[in-house]
Amino acid sequence: MVDRHSNDPVTTEDKAHTSEGLPSADIHGIVSIPVQDNCTDHEKRHQFDGPTKATVEQVEHFSAVGKIVLTEESCYEELGFCFPTWKKWMIISVIFLVQMSMNFNTSLYSNGLAGISEEFGVSMQAARCGAMIFLVTYAFGCELWAPWSEELGRKPILQLSMVLVNIWQLPVALAPNFATIMVGRTFGGLSLAGGSVTLGMVADMWEADAQQYAVACVVFSSVAGSVIGPVVGGFVQKYLTWRWAIWIQLIFGAFVQVVHLLIVPETRTTIMLGQIAKKRRKNGENVYGPYELIPWKKRFSIKEICVTWMRPFKMFLTEPIVLTLSLLSGFSDALIFMFIQSFGLVYDQWGFDAVALGLSFIPILVGYLIAWLSFYPAIWRNMGERRRKPDNEHAQYESRLWWLLYTVPFLPLGLIGFAWTSLGPPVHWMGTMVFSAMVGIANYSIYMATIDYMVCAYGPYSASATGGNGFARDILAGILTIPATPFFENIGGDRHLEYASTILFCISVVLVASVYVIYWYGPALRRRSPFAQQLASSQIEGYSHSRRTSIIIAGSRLASTRNSLTYHR
Repeated sequence: MVDRHSNDPVTTEDKAHTSEGLPSADIHGIVSIPVQDNCTDHEKRHQFDGPTKATVEQVEHFSAVGKIVLTEESCYEELGFCFPTWKKWMIISVIFLVQMSMNFNTSLYSNGLAGISEEFGVSMQAARCGAMIFLVTYAFGCELWAPWSEELGRKPILQLSMVLVNIWQLPVALAPNFATIMVGRTFGGLSLAGGSVTLGMVADMWEADAQQYAVACVVFSSVAGSVIGPVVGGFVQKYLTWRWAIWIQLIFGAFVQVVHLLIVPETRTTIMLGQIAKKRRKNGENVYGPYELIPWKKRFSIKEICVTWMRPFKMFLTEPIVLTLSLLSGFSDALIFMFIQSFGLVYDQWGFDAVALGLSFIPILVGYLIAWLSFYPAIWRNMGERRRKPDNEHAQYESRLWWLLYTVPFLPLGLIGFAWTSLGPPVHWMGTMVFSAMVGIANYSIYMATIDYMVCAYGPYSASATGGNGFARDILAGILTIPATPFFENIGGDRHLEYASTILFCISVVLVASVYVIYWYGPALRRRSPFAQQLASSQIEGYSHSRRTSIIIAGSRLASTRNSLTYHR
């Protein structure tokens, strides 16, 4: 690999690669910049002033007598980036199942509502609280798990998450009362790691400019899992007791966990560097992984953990791009969970039983599939444009939203079409399914494009930006689960179903317009963004020329660990 110097110009490709990519909590960079004993006081202070980043040469070629810390540059061929293509896609296939099982758990519960209401003597609205609390705690669970996947590795965190989720299925399946169900669903949602870890694994194996195809696959598994739930649930509701809706979640979850345990290796770069260092030390080399020289009490200080956990929420509230795109993505996702409640009211007009009602969600799944496949040529076009125009800011950033400009109108079109084809007989039910497929196309496109754009626009802060996206999707879906049925039942008199969906259409028009605003005015919004300004400053100073994240240093952690990272004679 050709060495580059810190005064080399920063290319757009380098900017894209300063971010690790997609985990839902931001990373504090890891590197050891040795403070040499013979340095002047000014030189020692300069090494720790402000947010900075070491050059590859400083880390790899430091000649002091002491401990050498491995970087991605020094053993790149042994990391996940250089896994064979077949191995990468085998891992993604398993992650596809993992993500699908997580979202499968969010929706299948709804098919047990009638049985829960009857057995425990609670209203249907009260029974829906089990679905609501699972989604709300899922939103927080993703943010809580993500920092630990950065510190301890993807595999142990995913395994622990799946173990806890499966364990908390048991009290729900065996519940003697409704309170037990609520407790089990609450802790089950908190145990879900979600896309904060699974999308992070994509970033572990692909560079930022090459990861879009893998991201598209994982995004499909996320949205498809929530639709497969009611499809399977229709058969469960008709032929089995409500408790089987929980047992099936447990069976699926346990199967996926075993497959993940046996097939998927660790992919987190900093953890792999530690594993490589241990192997090399056995051969006499004096090398260490980026975490091995940092005391545990400093790695897991309360301050650092709180800063990491709070950043996604801070960006969600203060960054106009994150807030707008997250609300758009969250609203779109919330529609799917509102549909889970409203489809029963709509298709009851045509006399659909539980099985037919479950199968009515297949058009949404078809819409997801159409959108997924449509992104392949769009990604290919976008990658070509970035290569042709390396210095064009719009081509590097906003062009990632290009295909969304054509697919996002399907959201309001699908809603208004669904509204006025849900009149019941003599209107045929097929019309509602065509329009629900259009909503599926828009929902997938919004999720995929917003994540891709945030990764590029926010560089090292993209993890926190996408974390806000995921949080908005889950929290809005959870909150809207409870009022969904009363909303569709009580608005507009005789045309309550039609007017309720029309209201959603009106809201969606406003949100969809924001996509076009960001596409044309994204550069101006980024210039007013404090996070984007900080990233731009570091690039101007030459700190962001490296393509690897293991040598990004956040000033707060570096300052707190300076003594532990000093090379010792």
